[in-house]
Amino acid sequence: MKGDYSLYLVTDSTEAILGAKDLVDVVREAVEGGVTIVQYRDKTSETADLIRTGKQLHKITKEHRIPLLINDRVDVALAVGAEGVHIGQDDMDLETAQKLMGKDSIIGVTCSTINEARKAASGGATYLGIGTMFATPTKENTKSIIGTAGTKAILNSLSAMDEKVATIAIGGINAANVQRVMFQSKATFKGLDGVAVVSAIIAAKDPKRAATELRQLVGTPPPSVVKNVRKSKTVHELLEKIPNIVRQLGRVTPLCHNMTNLVVQNFAANVALSIGASPIMANYGGEAEDLAKLAGALVINMGTVTPEGISNYLQALRAYNSHGGPVLFDPVGAGATQIRRDAVKALMSGGYFDVIKGNENEIKTVWGESKTQQKGVDSGKSESSSAEKARLVTKLAARERNVTLMTGAVDYLSDGERTYEIHNGDPYLGKITGSGCTLGTTIASFVAVEKGDKLLAALAGILMFEIAAEHAARRQDVNGPGTFVPAFIDELSVIAGKAEKGDTTWLSTAKVEEVDV
Repeated sequence: MKGDYSLYLVTDSTEAILGAKDLVDVVREAVEGGVTIVQYRDKTSETADLIRTGKQLHKITKEHRIPLLINDRVDVALAVGAEGVHIGQDDMDLETAQKLMGKDSIIGVTCSTINEARKAASGGATYLGIGTMFATPTKENTKSIIGTAGTKAILNSLSAMDEKVATIAIGGINAANVQRVMFQSKATFKGLDGVAVVSAIIAAKDPKRAATELRQLVGTPPPSVVKNVRKSKTVHELLEKIPNIVRQLGRVTPLCHNMTNLVVQNFAANVALSIGASPIMANYGGEAEDLAKLAGALVINMGTVTPEGISNYLQALRAYNSHGGPVLFDPVGAGATQIRRDAVKALMSGGYFDVIKGNENEIKTVWGESKTQQKGVDSGKSESSSAEKARLVTKLAARERNVTLMTGAVDYLSDGERTYEIHNGDPYLGKITGSGCTLGTTIASFVAVEKGDKLLAALAGILMFEIAAEHAARRQDVNGPGTFVPAFIDELSVIAGKAEKGDTTWLSTAKVEEVDV
């Protein structure tokens, strides 16, 4: 492992990316801004031109004591005196490149699968370029888009090997997503050593400034991550903290920005008001930048799927991610159609979700293993045991480094390290429209108040919501679903009022069990 790979620049001389700028000038500015390694990539120029430009670039990198690598062309690297080469799966093999370049050279290999990564690591590669992370215009023949989940799987596998190899992520990485890439890709025992960027610097109006910003972002966690928080694990400890969080919500009245379907907007707004939150129903993504500055939370409810809607969701997601505002994703009907499955993929790759909430089929679809055709927004008959459900939410939460909730007769909640079953609620919740959507509103409101332990916040929201449903169902004036809804909203308000007065008796019926996964 050689050098600092934190900000790895890959050049692009095409007019679409470089424009009318001079590549040498752009690289000079980028290096001055904080780029730590440069790869000269040019697939079209003649050999003489490659060598001439390579020597100019090498003069700059040597002045700043950082390595210059040449993409694919060992002959050019030797002629330039570059410190190494980067080879793809369809380029020269690693062993030959090592013999030609010498034992002290830096040799990187592109990898998109676990097998490719392990082979390159065992073969002595200096570093691995893992990707493609996201879709990108800089490569026309992208074999696969692996995202943070695929990158994490590769890192997990590498961590079990004796060989130590540096790793960088490449593909569609920019200032808007680099922190999420570093955070979500991290495996238990191995994280990325850096990121490779192309257009984020080469196409920038001010390459030096772009590089400086990226270098700073690579080294800092996303705004939504609260560090050094002691997280309770026992059910008793968690329940002890919930009344104070409910009371805090009523006093803070956090904004809950709902991007949801028209069917449930009124219900969701009333639920938010009843628990003490301040709701806004705004499906236009252009409003999100201003709303994200108000220290609230965002709910993206995929009840209605249209191209315009997905675009608005992505715009809002990016805005809240950039300001550190928590985002809850409710992939409604995710397994019902191919369009919805594609929408899930687009949203999951488009930003970070602090909480994912869905029924069994929806969670399976997000995980990528659903084999059941979902009937509308209903989950359908369960095909999994309790242990399998608990393992699934734990795996998804661990993969995404977030909180995942699977709803049903029994709810399963996990942050990848702690997993719980929740046995509260009432059958009436399954007989009214929007109960799942409004649970999302409730949880998001709580996460806006308790950002340090988002699982605790989610648990508080679930219990308040489901215990209120139990109270409403027992009322003498409730005779069916139609009378249940107003009674339910009343009981949410009653619990909020009790919490403000320090009355915790409502929580005595909480039925939460820790699950050993």
